[in-house]
Parts: sequence; structure tokens; C-alpha cells
Amino acid sequence: MNPQAKTQRIEESRRICRESRVPFTLQRRVVLEAVLDLDSHPTADQVHELVIKRHAGISRATVYRTLETLVRMGVITKVCHTGRAVRFDSRSGTHHHLVCVRCDEVVDFFDERLNALPAPDVSEFGFDVSDIRVQVRGICRRCRETEESHEESRRHASAGRGGAERRRR
Repeated sequence: MNPQAKTQRIEESRRICRESRVPFTLQRRVVLEAVLDLDSHPTADQVHELVIKRHAGISRATVYRTLETLVRMGVITKVCHTGRAVRFDSRSGTHHHLVCVRCDEVVDFFDERLNALPAPDVSEFGFDVSDIRVQVRGICRRCRETEESHEESRRHASAGRGGAERRRR
């Protein structure tokens, strides 16, 4: 995130806190800055690692509570997926996610067609839809290339052994 966009997000967050009558504390600012700087759908632990490098006195519990507060206020969002840990997203506007089922990487993408999907009628469940975000699951390029590289290595190793066995016969 460029410095000007980051400053705008921080000022917007300060305004939201003021309107909600919630103090914009040093801890909230530092945690928000970490989420904005990581800009990669970080876990709470990843945010905490960066926060303690900048302000050693901020505890893990404070980071977790602050992330939850920022989510409740709409400053950041939680990314819901089946990975090992909850991820946090600095982008609160409408967008969608590509989720790698191998490494849990989450990538933002934008698609107007998906944005135009009508909300389903879920009234029979007593559910009130506030947002629709699409999650597309698959295997990312890095994982695919790693798998292809390993497969290529196995083929070469197997071909080498087979050739050696044939020559010995």
C-alpha cells in the first residue's frame, strides 16, 4: 500500500473510531498499520510479530482484541476460509478471494459480474445477508510449479534407475 493510501486509511479509521465513540489508541493504530503494511491477508500471529518489532510492549492478547474491534467497526474484515488460522483483510470494499488449498495463500481479485450476483433468499433460515463475497479455491501458481518440479525430478530419477537396471541385465 502506498504511503498516501495508508495515511488515508488511518485517518478514515480515526474518523470511524471518533464517530463510534471508541478511542483511537496507539495500540489500534499500530495494529492497523501492521495489517496495512503486511497487505497479504495476515493471521493475527503475523500481525503480532510485526507489532512487537515496532512496539515491544503490545501483547498478543491486545493484538487479538484490537483486530476483533477493527473488524466490528468495519475498518478491516475477516477472511473466512478453511485454512488453519483466521486471516484479516485490509480491504473492506467489495472484492473476492482466490484461496490456495495447498499453502492457504489468499489473493484478492475483482470481478464486476460477481459483484452483481443477487443475494439469495435465505429468509427461511432467519438470516439477513449483509454482503456477498466469492471464494474461489484451487492451487496457486507457486504450488503448481513446485509440484511440477517435484514430478519432473521423480521422472528423471525413475528413468535413471530403470536405465541402470536394464544395463545390468
